[in-house]
Amino acid sequence: MPTPTARDIRKAPVVRDIRSVGLVIKRDSQAARLLALELAAFLRGRRLTVLAEPPEAAALDAQPCEKAELAARADLIISLGGDGTLLSIARFTDARETPILGINMGGLGFLTQATSGRARATVEQVLGGEFAIDRRIALCATLGADGGPAPSPAITPLRALNDIVISKRQPGRMLEMEVLADGQRFCTYRADGLIIATPTGSTAYALSAGGPIIFPTLGVVILAPICPHTLTNRPVVLPDTCTLAISARSDEYDAIISIDGQEGMALEPGDQVVIRKDAHAIALVKSSYSYFEIWRDKLKWG
Repeated sequence: MPTPTARDIRKAPVVRDIRSVGLVIKRDSQAARLLALELAAFLRGRRLTVLAEPPEAAALDAQPCEKAELAARADLIISLGGDGTLLSIARFTDARETPILGINMGGLGFLTQATSGRARATVEQVLGGEFAIDRRIALCATLGADGGPAPSPAITPLRALNDIVISKRQPGRMLEMEVLADGQRFCTYRADGLIIATPTGSTAYALSAGGPIIFPTLGVVILAPICPHTLTNRPVVLPDTCTLAISARSDEYDAIISIDGQEGMALEPGDQVVIRKDAHAIALVKSSYSYFEIWRDKLKWG
């Protein structure tokens, strides 16, 4: 693990003492479950409180709690699985900016950078304070009436680490999406959908839509249309200070919004999706590998 720099420490969330650790385990992964059993026993031996989701808590001798409660109570979160497992807990961390240590149990793993073989050694280093923090920007989406700035009070803001996607429920259909940036008309897309991605999400869905790979610490967002009708509608990069307001229309209305490919809801006629940078970053425990090494390895650049 790298030695924290002054810049890392200045930006790191305040974690004075790690007393409770949350374990988030990839479902249906025997390898992740076995490693979780080993880590839970190790953590209990350090007199730390272990938290886990109800399906796994009994086997781990951990306190059961759902993801939102786990994120609120844990001083450190350990994600055992792939990027999807980490994304499933990341959006629940909020003002506390609880550090997340991602342990890769196989697969691509842009976010889960620690290896399963070094899991215990890495956890020991983190508990000893030998770690740096990567603060990644998150996006926040709220729903309001088209033409009105006020979000619906019934809708909880949706938070994403990778991306927010507006698309059609039925394949082969087309959406018309009008986008305002800071209140100014930006573009009207006719496409299968639109991806709004963070730099972290630039190597996810946005990449398959022709978007650029962005250095993870840059303060930008990507707008990448999915199969646009107008071929000059290319992916664009905007500053993350922009507030985007998106209204989607179609003849047979069945538009949906999805968050990190995991959480979604239907959009009603007249809904406007307002997307801005979230007030709080998502804190990832930084690996000893540089971003360039990770890109070369994961993208097979040689």
